[in-house]
Amino acid sequence: MRLWVKHAHQVVRVVSDADPCREYLAGTAQKNCTLAILEEENGNGLSIIVDQDGLIADIGYDDVMELKYKDHIVEQIIDASGRTVLPGLVDAHTHPVWAGDRVHEFSMKLAGATYMDIYEAGGGIHFTVNHTRQATEDELYSLLKQRLMRMLANGTVLVEGKSGYGLDTENEIKMLRVLERAKRELPIDISSTFCGAHAVPKNQTAEEATENVLTQQIPEVMRLQEMGELHVDSIDVFCEKGVFNIDQSRKILEAGRQAGLRLNFHADELTPTCGTEMGASLGAEAMSHLEEISQEGIAAMAVKPSVAVILPTTAYLLRLKPPPVRQMINQGVPVALGSDFNPNAHCLSMPLVMNLACVLFGMTLPEALVAATINAAAALGKQKTHGSLEVGKYGDLLILNAPRWEHLVYQMGDNQQIIGQVIKRGRVVDREVYN
Repeated sequence: MRLWVKHAHQVVRVVSDADPCREYLAGTAQKNCTLAILEEENGNGLSIIVDQDGLIADIGYDDVMELKYKDHIVEQIIDASGRTVLPGLVDAHTHPVWAGDRVHEFSMKLAGATYMDIYEAGGGIHFTVNHTRQATEDELYSLLKQRLMRMLANGTVLVEGKSGYGLDTENEIKMLRVLERAKRELPIDISSTFCGAHAVPKNQTAEEATENVLTQQIPEVMRLQEMGELHVDSIDVFCEKGVFNIDQSRKILEAGRQAGLRLNFHADELTPTCGTEMGASLGAEAMSHLEEISQEGIAAMAVKPSVAVILPTTAYLLRLKPPPVRQMINQGVPVALGSDFNPNAHCLSMPLVMNLACVLFGMTLPEALVAATINAAAALGKQKTHGSLEVGKYGDLLILNAPRWEHLVYQMGDNQQIIGQVIKRGRVVDREVYN
């Protein structure tokens, strides 16, 4: 065996083999989730064993495990006495590859400038595009590596990473290659998303940009995918007034679906465009933001259902109307969380995101944990390997320096102290090695 964690006071599985809902939790299952928690009984702690392939082999009480595995050789044993073990967190929406920060725009936003004010003045995404196009792959990788390792130190073991600051074939591919390198070299899992339709380039109309994505960018991404040089899971488009309209967004998403990609896109963030209804009609696996979603959109998302990826940091920083999270959960839409890490929302901490979701959007602590684990994994199509502590899933664990898991959210802003160890596939991540 690769790892044996012993004597834990609490093990939070989120879902277990006995749960009827295991791929995601929606409606009453998310609202009334009991989290499949095991707790120490009469001094008998809990054990988790990870095998040589990095998969969870067993979970149970110490006395049972000692008898069952007494003759096995174990590479590493961790004493988790008095502490809590829970699944590694999943960040379902990030833009991690870019150069050129936008700290100067923070003051503008505080003074009342809206997202679209800054965008139309040539700032926002366009500012980042200019800097990202000028950066080399090595420069972008160096920046990405630092960001991803800080995410990992804050408990994130799987992250969705988008392109989208290239806006042409050459630079979008450059960004996807940087993500591909990170997959090979860093101890964090990445689900890549092609987001060539993140903004309309300055020298093009929205219709021209749509045509470029359809005829140039998607074919090149898929050519490299077929050659095994890229491994892209999803396609994204910023469906928004003044960016890509409903018809343009639909064309891009349909082309992505035809190419075999999952649909995971920005919808109804700044204005009510009925993007969620359009996405639901295409069977989109996930849609993000949703501050301006309609009642019809919520109902449409609940049919399949499509995972609602909620991004508290962006709503907080841009002072947007809170998305109707309570209505989504009550009507059966599975809700996930993402940090939306990008130059506009510089947040690398999913525990902070969970705190904001509870305080600003009225989520309960169990709902937020579900949203940052199994439901976030489901948004990325990774729920069979990530998002819960189950036999056969990756041995991705957080060991907290606390007797209850709620401390991860309660002790706001002190993540790397409360998280004692981050374990990726049964190996403790040495956070210093990657700094």
